[in-house]
Amino acid sequence: MHAEQMAEEFPVVDLDSNALEGSRLLASHRMPGLVVTDKTGKPYSILPASQVVKFLVPSYVQDDPSLAGVLSESMADRVADKLGGKTVRDLLPREPQELPAVNHDDTIVEVAAMMARLRCPLTAVLRDGTLVGVITASRLLELALTPH
Repeated sequence: MHAEQMAEEFPVVDLDSNALEGSRLLASHRMPGLVVTDKTGKPYSILPASQVVKFLVPSYVQDDPSLAGVLSESMADRVADKLGGKTVRDLLPREPQELPAVNHDDTIVEVAAMMARLRCPLTAVLRDGTLVGVITASRLLELALTPH
């Protein structure tokens, strides 16, 4: 089975999309991440849901998780306010990272190797640089564990 056969349609956001709207898209569809495109529509990066969670947690709490217990409920309820006025670009790591992408004709093992190496919950499937779909880790496992 090739990557194009495994790929599914998936929502895409661009670098300048509203961060709160992108995060709501992730949450409402319970997705592991989003493909982020540049202005031309070319895949630029993957925004894992875990990166959004990391953005929401204050750095001092990340440094010392025991401080999470001392935050008041009202502060915890307003954690999403941090996304206001931000773009998807603001949620991505400062240093550009390798795009988790595979070619349309890559095998299931090649796709798994890419996901494992980059520790990414999804990968873009490209044909001649154009996005044809996305493979999530759960989709890959479903196919790998189904008897043929």
